[in-house]
Formats: sequence, C-alpha cells, structure tokens
Amino acid sequence: MSAMTPDLKQARRRHSRITWFLLIVLALATYPGFVLAYTWSHVLQSPLPGGRHGPLDAYRHTLASAVVAYTLDARAIRWVNNVMERRGKRSNAMDIHNNLIGASIGSQATRFSDIEPAVTRRIATGTINATAPDQITWLPEPQWQEGSLR
Repeated sequence: MSAMTPDLKQARRRHSRITWFLLIVLALATYPGFVLAYTWSHVLQSPLPGGRHGPLDAYRHTLASAVVAYTLDARAIRWVNNVMERRGKRSNAMDIHNNLIGASIGSQATRFSDIEPAVTRRIATGTINATAPDQITWLPEPQWQEGSLR
C-alpha cells in the first residue's frame, strides 16, 4: 500500500473541515426549529387564555427561554432580549421579565423533562403586572389579544 501524497492529505483535511463546517451550520439552522416546535407543541395544548399579552403569551415566552437556557446558556436569553424585544412597550417589558424567569428555570433544571412542569408551576403563581423578579407576569385582560393561532 502506497503512502498518501501531500496533495491527497491536504484534500482530505480540507474535506474534513468542510464536513465539520456543514454539520455546524446544519445544527445552527435546526436549533431554532427545535425550540419553536417544542414550545408551540405545548402552547397549542394549553388551556391558558390570552394568546398575546396574557397568561398564554407569558407561558410561551417563559417556556421557550427555559429551553434555550437549558440547551445553550442563560446568557443567550439576554442576547435574545436585546435583539428581539424592543424596549419601551409594556408588552416587551413583560416579555423580557418572563424570558429572564425562563432563563432561570432552564439554568436550574437538572433534566429537560423538568422544564415544562416548572414553567407551569410558575404560571400558576403569576399575576397581572407582577414586579417581583421571580413571578411571571402578564397584562390586564382588556389588553389581551388573540394570537395568530389562538
């Protein structure tokens, strides 16, 4: 059996780098789909009212953030808040508040299966315009809007 030529070695290394790059790109592309699919599969089964700005919206934000914090890192939630939530609106302040609670839940979970029950327990103790850093919040019922799917 003959030894590999330098050109063949270089081609194999390049192929290996390209393969790893493509695997990383694929993982990054599918991750948001995983978070959204998991979150919405629970949201669509939830009996909570208030598709936008109500308890259901709070549940959705908290659950998605908990999943991201568990699977990536809680710091990712701060980045998401900076990019996705425009400051100044009450609904965005509510989303940021609930996202941070979700990040805490996800960071403290020991198993993935612990996340959703922990979020459900927190929703049960949530309230309108909560200001406590560990209490989930939503807007008053007259400000709720039906979401696109609820």
